[in-house]
Amino acid sequence: MKVLEPFVSIYSGHLLAGVDEVGRGPLAGDVVTAAVILDPNHPIEGLADSKKISEKKRERLFDEIKEKAHAYCIARASVAEIDQLNILQASLLAMKRAVEGLPVQPEHVLVDGNKIPRWHYPAEAVVSGDARVPCIAAASILAKVTRDREMVAAEATYPGYGFAKHKGYPTKVHLQALADQGVSAIHRRSYAPVLKHL
Repeated sequence: MKVLEPFVSIYSGHLLAGVDEVGRGPLAGDVVTAAVILDPNHPIEGLADSKKISEKKRERLFDEIKEKAHAYCIARASVAEIDQLNILQASLLAMKRAVEGLPVQPEHVLVDGNKIPRWHYPAEAVVSGDARVPCIAAASILAKVTRDREMVAAEATYPGYGFAKHKGYPTKVHLQALADQGVSAIHRRSYAPVLKHL
């Protein structure tokens, strides 16, 4: 496995926010984002790409990040916004909402990926940022735990799709459920596998 180099930002102050999104690939549910400004006086051990750590560890870190971070905000773009704008634009909008929702204004923002939302903040895009930058890793954990919990809750409202297991991703089970049950209110109608069952 290739080990990624840590990212060195042009900004060296403490009001550095990391922002990340979770949920671009699923066929259902909102795209969820988080922005985090870490507190150098309260370090958090074990921050990493949320996809690479266990659910149990993510849940523990979720609480620790909320407790120790200097500031954080969790935001989203809805299924309707995803269908209206497309998933990339909806993700950028959700990232903008997360950063603008921070209770402390960041002086600089590191954005996971290769695109920066339209805003007035000095910012840098960081490819694979969730594996290279602690504040982006923290944001990815907050976003993923939040979205996963919501998809588990969606199982009760929309039974039979298996949302609690696959979290809306296009697994074989999910695609079969779509064929059998049709489209639910939280499915993204602009996505091809959903569109064909409308």
